Formats: sequence, C-alpha cells, structure tokens
Amino acid sequence: MQPIFDFFFQQYSDYPTLYIILELIAVVFGFLSVWYSKQENILVYPTGIISTVIFVYLLWQWELLGDMMINVYYSTMSIYGWYVWTRKVDARHYIPITTTTQKEHFWSLIIFVATMAFTFGIYEYFDKWNSWTAYVDTVTTAIFFVGMWLMARKKLENWIYWIVGDIISVPLYFYKGLTFTSLQYLLFTIIAVYGYKTWKKSLSSGGHVMS
Repeated sequence: MQPIFDFFFQQYSDYPTLYIILELIAVVFGFLSVWYSKQENILVYPTGIISTVIFVYLLWQWELLGDMMINVYYSTMSIYGWYVWTRKVDARHYIPITTTTQKEHFWSLIIFVATMAFTFGIYEYFDKWNSWTAYVDTVTTAIFFVGMWLMARKKLENWIYWIVGDIISVPLYFYKGLTFTSLQYLLFTIIAVYGYKTWKKSLSSGGHVMS
C-alpha cells in the first residue's frame, strides 16, 4: 500500500501545507461547480469562482502560466455566465439550453486559434518552453477557453470541449505533480459525460426552468 501511496502523493512531500490545503479546497469547489453545471444550477458560478481564484494563486506560485491563464479566464467568464444564466425569457423561464449555431462554431474556431496564439506568445515571452507539457498547455488552454464560452451561453456542445480537455488533463496534471487536481479532472470527465446527456435530454424536452 505504501508504494502506491508514494507513487500518487510523494510529490507533495516538499509542498507547503498551505498549498496542499488550498488545492484541496479548490478541487472540492471545482467538483461542486461542474456538478451544478450538470444540474443547470446557477451555483455553478459562485462555486466555480472560488475554485478558479484559488487555482490562479497556486498556479502563479508554481509558474504554470498556461494553466493560470485558463483560471483567470474562467473567473472572468463566470461573471459573464452568471449574468447570462439569470436572464429570463419570460416571468418564469430563464435562458434555455440550445445547440451551437454556425456563427458560434465560427467564433469557437476564432477563440481556439486566438487562444493558442496568445498562450504561445506568453510562453515565448517568459521563455517557458522547458517541457513538452508547455506545448500541450497551449492546446488544452484553447479547448477550455471555447468550452467555457459555450457554457456561459448555455450551448449543449460545451460538454464536448470539457470532455476532451478533461481527458487530456488527467495524465497532464499527474505528470506535473498535482495528483489531487488530476483526480479532479478524472471526476470532471465522468460528470461531463453525464452533463452532456442531461443537457441533451433537457434540450429535447424543451424545459428550461433553472434550479
């Protein structure tokens, strides 16, 4: 049992206790945020903001710039998403789940390419091309940027981006030494699959009364 424990958590031996506690808190609130998103519950945003703000601090300390930018963007888009999700189409119904339009697919591509270029520029400026993970970061950052934008607009396809990004992030964060965060993304992947199914069912039924 000890060798298994060491394999997963040995990297935390040199971490300050405060960082470990903060990561655990961020993971818990991150899990709650994704769960609330699946349920189409407005609490997705306050819980998500708590998680991402903590991760911004931690990732800055660990000099993981691409990951940090993702969380800065999450925090910003959470405010926008919070506003969109609370808009009503009538006295009782909120903005419904819809599918991505052709125009939104175009803007998703623009956001993806622009994010990759921006992330590449940041890593180039700070000379952070010291690991293959930096190249993967440019891709996952772009994937998550599009996913967050589509989620804020309550588009069904946001879950597809989350699923792809989460699958990549599970081994990526484990390799970076963030085991708890890696496990978080494993749970995210599972919830994202169910989230897609739940939103698709809600879309088919035409219901959009927010929890």
